[in-house]
Amino acid sequence: MGISIVRFQKDGEKWGVLEDGVIYELKQQYETLAHFLKEGVKEAESLQKEAAVQHQQQEVELLSPVTAPAQIVCQGANYAAHREEGGLDAKRPPFNMIFTKAASSLSGPGQDIESPKKVKLLDYEIELGLVFKKELNQPLEDGFKDLSEYIAGFIITNDVSSRDIQFTENQWYKGKSFRTFCPAGPVLYLIDQEEAEKVHDLELTLKVNGEVRQQANTTQLLYKPEETLVELSRMMNFYPGDLLMTGTPGGVALKLSPEDMNLLLNPFEKLDKKVETLNESQGKNEHYLKEGDVITSEIKSRDGTIDLGLQENKVRFI
Repeated sequence: MGISIVRFQKDGEKWGVLEDGVIYELKQQYETLAHFLKEGVKEAESLQKEAAVQHQQQEVELLSPVTAPAQIVCQGANYAAHREEGGLDAKRPPFNMIFTKAASSLSGPGQDIESPKKVKLLDYEIELGLVFKKELNQPLEDGFKDLSEYIAGFIITNDVSSRDIQFTENQWYKGKSFRTFCPAGPVLYLIDQEEAEKVHDLELTLKVNGEVRQQANTTQLLYKPEETLVELSRMMNFYPGDLLMTGTPGGVALKLSPEDMNLLLNPFEKLDKKVETLNESQGKNEHYLKEGDVITSEIKSRDGTIDLGLQENKVRFI
């Protein structure tokens, strides 16, 4: 079985191993996730639980296991249902949509999502995150299969998005990069080669105020993680602690017709027309996030051997 790693606040920032609601504190301190991946994994693997300082999970503040500085690279429109609800063709597209988020958007699994008041269409996007464990600086061969060669483990992420900024300004980076717009955790689940294969059979569930909004399985990913790593390796470098977010399934608040999506994606369309279109199509949609809403996110394997914990974030407008 893999190891559930947590980063937490208890008389300072610390790292630990989580088992059955108990955190076994690691002796050494690691300033960043990259530092932990370089020197802390061995400590976690050889941990003597009976000799470790123990904390109940509910007694500490859990932090994002992913730390800045880090690259956050994202796949967009990577589930058929999400493509269709957004006015796109549900079929696998001819190219893998890639964008990025600011590392300063990272936040803890229990931290409030703090959105600027100017954002009127705040949306949620549960995603499986993959964390890199070593540098990837050369092209991978076609047919690459062993994710565990470069990926340390799995993590829950939420690609929180301001749809009004994203689509009226055609600025995905701006619309998705406000501080706290990337809750991550609670655990980084370290994988081995056998468990890496379960990346294709993980259940994602997101609820808002207890109502299921998103529910899907990673079998439905249009561009699989392995082929995405091959493609990205031919374009850019990755480093320990970097994060790849694999896309969100259907069930987000955003609902667009193909005609409206085409208009919003047109870089030559007038801003006033985009604002009007977005207001008319989304203005009465009650699924957009509101002050005080609570988002809960879970990712588990169907056989129960992998559980990435529970992420719970309250929405605030500041």
